[in-house]
Amino acid sequence: MPREIAIGAVRLSTDRPRIVAAGGQAELDALAAAEDADVVELRADLFDDPRPDTVVAALTRLRTAGRPVILTVRAAAEGGRPLDDALRRELYLAGLPHADAVDVEIASTALASDLAPRARATRRTLILSAHTMESTPPAETLLPLIDRAEAMGADVTKLAATARDIEDVRTMLAVTLAARERGIVTLTMGVAGTLGRLLLPAAGSLLTYGHVGTPTAPGQLTVTELAALVRRLFDFAST
Repeated sequence: MPREIAIGAVRLSTDRPRIVAAGGQAELDALAAAEDADVVELRADLFDDPRPDTVVAALTRLRTAGRPVILTVRAAAEGGRPLDDALRRELYLAGLPHADAVDVEIASTALASDLAPRARATRRTLILSAHTMESTPPAETLLPLIDRAEAMGADVTKLAATARDIEDVRTMLAVTLAARERGIVTLTMGVAGTLGRLLLPAAGSLLTYGHVGTPTAPGQLTVTELAALVRRLFDFAST
C-alpha cells in the first residue's frame, strides 16, 4: 500500500488480514472478551433502542477491553435495521470521539460528507462501504466505487456482495487483486461466499469479519473459526 493505514494501534497490511469481531448490543459481553479478534465492530443499528448515551457507553466498555473499535450504524438498504437518517447522524456524531474508526455507506452521501472532515480532524479511520445484498455486480461496476470513496475522503473502501456461486467469488477476487494497493476490504456474503472470507484476504483484503454469537451478515464464520483458519493458512504461507 502507498500509505500506512491503521485502526487505533492496529496496523493494516495486505500480508495478513486483521480479524474483526462484529456484533450489536446483545453481543457486548462476547465482543469485549473476543480474544481472537484484532478489532471489534459495534453495530449500533442492532441495538434494541439505539441512543447516543447507550452507544457511547458500549464503545467505552469495548475500548477498555483493549481492542480498537469500529462504529457502524448500517443503513437498512445495505443490511441494517431501519433507522431514520437524523438518528443515524446523531449516533455517529456522539460515538465518533469514543471509536477508533467509523464505517458508513458510500451511498449515504450527506452523512459520509459530514463525517469525513470530523474523522480527519480527530484522526479516526474512515471506512466507506457498499453492500450489494442480492447479487455480485461486475467488476466494472465495483471498481469505480473505490474511486468515489477515495474522492469522499475514505481511508479504507469496503465492498461487500452476495455471492450466488463460485463465479461471484472470482469476481470479487478480481476486484481485490486490482485494488489491493489502495486500502480495500472485500467480502462475499451468503453460503457460496464463505470461501471468500479467507480467499479475499489472501488477495489483499485488509480485514475479514467474524461473529461472536449471531452473524451480522450471511455466511460469516465465528471469530474463533476464522482466527484458527487465518493462523493455519497464513502462517503456512509465510514459511
